[in-house]
Amino acid sequence: MIITKEDIGRISSLARLDLSEDDQSLFAQQLSGILRIIDALAEVDTQGMNQMISPAGLSNVLREDIALPSVDPEEALSNAPEREGAFFKVPRIMEVD
Repeated sequence: MIITKEDIGRISSLARLDLSEDDQSLFAQQLSGILRIIDALAEVDTQGMNQMISPAGLSNVLREDIALPSVDPEEALSNAPEREGAFFKVPRIMEVD
C-alpha cells in the first residue's frame, strides 16, 4: 500500500495538524516504507509458531480488584477552579454548529 501526499494532507487535517508540503511528502514516504515492512511481515509463515506476549517471558503482577467507596463530591470539587452544581466546569473544546 502506498500513502500519498494527499492522504497525509487529509489525515493532518483530521488531526488538526498544520504540516508543510515538505513534511507531507516526507511523512508519505516514511509511512509507505513502514507499510511495506508490515506487508513483508504478513508474508512470513507463522503456522505452528507459539504465540508469545513477552520475548523475555515476563508477566504483569496484578493486584486484586477491590471496590472502594467513592470520594465525596464536595471533597472532589473543593479545589476546582470553576464548578457548576455537582460538576467540574471546563472550557468548551468543540465547536457547536
